[in-house]
Amino acid sequence: EADIKEDTISVLSPMARAMIGKLLGDIVVVKSPDGEHEYEIDTVEHL
Repeated sequence: EADIKEDTISVLSPMARAMIGKLLGDIVVVKSPDGEHEYEIDTVEHL
């Protein structure tokens, strides 16, 4: 669901779903099996 080398994520991934409705600069919390992780949205590109 993600390509770390290309810095891309699938629109179907949990991370992408957590970003719906967010703006640049917003912090997104993503839950994973090893806990919660916070990410800041700094770029949005449509490929």
